Amino acid sequence: MHVASMHISEPILPFRRFHVSAGFLWRVLLLVALLLIAPFLAGCRDEEKTAAAQGGAVMTLSSESLRDGSVPKEFTCDGEDKSLALTWTVPPANAKSLALMVTDPDAPGGSFTHWVVFNLPANINGLPEGVPTQGQLAHGGRQGKTDFGKVGYGGPCPPAGSTHRYVFTLYALDTMLEVDAGAPRDHVEAAMQGHVVAKGELVGRYGR
Repeated sequence: MHVASMHISEPILPFRRFHVSAGFLWRVLLLVALLLIAPFLAGCRDEEKTAAAQGGAVMTLSSESLRDGSVPKEFTCDGEDKSLALTWTVPPANAKSLALMVTDPDAPGGSFTHWVVFNLPANINGLPEGVPTQGQLAHGGRQGKTDFGKVGYGGPCPPAGSTHRYVFTLYALDTMLEVDAGAPRDHVEAAMQGHVVAKGELVGRYGR
């Protein structure tokens, strides 16, 4: 009687096939995991880029008019009410214009606007004392309306018995703003959105 011979290698084949299938499965799972995590990683990079764009470079803003961090009386409503002399460092190469805002964050009714200047040429490095209170400036810059209801600089004028901070913020922009002279600060700030490439800040104090 013929007895069929058994092949002891046959039971090994399923395991060999299973080994190949497992390796392929792991590769598929790894690929799926990478596809799932890729949008998250891209989102992180986008957030970093957005943060960098919002932060921008830092410019140094200074004023020889300040005295130990205080605004002298001549630059306030109690004096000549003329603007301070300001100087700043060179903006980034891609800057097309500069804008300047002066606000009082300590005002009783909230942030009070004391000065709005925009479309200043990017190649100037400062402003002299006593900038004329007119909408269009000689070098091409424009001035907006303050919360005093007037165009041009309006000096510190806090309530009696108080000392307020006056924040001078300089912005370097990668565009010229399509905003008319005499516009309020919120209109100028809205036009600036997404165009700030550098920023500088200076704080002076004045009390009465």
